[in-house]
Amino acid sequence: MKALVYGGPGQKIWTEKPHPVIDKPTDAIVRISHTTICGTDLHILKGDVPAVTPGRILGHEGVGVIEKTGSAVRNFKAGDRVLISCITSCGSCANCKRQMYSHCADGGWILGHLIDGTQAEYVRIPHADNSLYPIPAGADEEALVMLSDILPTGFEIGVLNGKVGPGDVVAIVGSGPIGMAALLTAQFYSPGRIIMIDLDANRLEVAKKFGATDTVCAGGAAAVEQVKAMTGGLGVDVAIEAVGLPATFDVCQNILAPGARLANIGVHGTSVDLHMENLWIQNVTISTGLVNTNTTPMLLKTVQSGKVEPARLITHRFKLDQIEEAYRVFSNAAKEKSLKVIISA
Repeated sequence: MKALVYGGPGQKIWTEKPHPVIDKPTDAIVRISHTTICGTDLHILKGDVPAVTPGRILGHEGVGVIEKTGSAVRNFKAGDRVLISCITSCGSCANCKRQMYSHCADGGWILGHLIDGTQAEYVRIPHADNSLYPIPAGADEEALVMLSDILPTGFEIGVLNGKVGPGDVVAIVGSGPIGMAALLTAQFYSPGRIIMIDLDANRLEVAKKFGATDTVCAGGAAAVEQVKAMTGGLGVDVAIEAVGLPATFDVCQNILAPGARLANIGVHGTSVDLHMENLWIQNVTISTGLVNTNTTPMLLKTVQSGKVEPARLITHRFKLDQIEEAYRVFSNAAKEKSLKVIISA
């Protein structure tokens, strides 16, 4: 089969790889219908995730059709259309029993990381009963790709960890796909204001259409000054970091009001400066996290009801054999005006 393979920092290769096979009775083999590229994939290509070794098939998002199941798979059969979770869960270890699926003893984030991923014609899914979701009849499969990772990530690690509540002033630093997912799902809790901060004016215009009440097209000290001016010098109740850079984390920690929450979503490849000399007296809470996807069933219902429309995040579409061009477009978001790309097999 054809697949996109990590060749080391800065290298990706579209090549032939062996067709995956059932390795354990709980496995399923899924033929990919649609997949996408995540910001985490770009971090991997930069060398920020050293656990990813050369030869690994990239990707951890997608929908597809089950080709074959292991003898222990009970909930699915060949021919079923399924949503692939970016998190693999055995469902029975100590961490899974407390819904911390990201730290499953035999899973977690392994697709496109520790085992071969979804940017291929086929993928092996371990613990299929707990790591796949049936696709409702008539569902928009392109939209459901957003439920593999970005929608639950923005919701769980940004909105829920940040404890967004009615009337809150929320700032989201980074208006890429993850930041937009946080924007869409923060509105479940009726915050008073949502301020989107980015250097890309086009993405900020899109954010306004998605529900942002205010935008700041600046970085660093200029962004901090503008947010402080918007809030009467108080700062925000919730700051969500959705980029993964020291500069964007710094903006977040400098716009917090007393008692505020800083929810870090971004994947950081380098250390950040934590200004405890300023934060300790502010009674702030800082949270980090890797998505657990325990909210995926609920988010599926909200998408089916039309309460949230993740398909609006899709800006470009490609065939699987155009995946290298898809990476070029996704990597040059400002120039290409891209958010989420859909890659169809």
